[in-house]
Amino acid sequence: MRINPKQMERMMKRMGIQAVEIEAEEVIIKTPEKDIVIKNPQVSKVNAMGQDTFQITGDVEERAKEGFNSEDVETVMSQAGVSEEDARRALGKTHDLAEAILKLKKK
Repeated sequence: MRINPKQMERMMKRMGIQAVEIEAEEVIIKTPEKDIVIKNPQVSKVNAMGQDTFQITGDVEERAKEGFNSEDVETVMSQAGVSEEDARRALGKTHDLAEAILKLKKK
């Protein structure tokens, strides 16, 4: 038996539960060991008795922590004129912003 979304919304409202859909492109959960990236997410913010919780579904990808951040990647991309993948690969090998740029410019 399927519940009509409107009926579900009315039942939740009677119980004091409010749900709001949030338009998101990507959700990142940062842990000490890795980042959990959820692409194409469907995010709902649910408020029950004054407590906000989030429900997230989507395509999950785990990434090991890198010794550089997205700003470093963008700098290498713009300075060396390369793709994000090439910039990340160079930074992963050199672990140095300037060295990554120089190596990529030599190619």
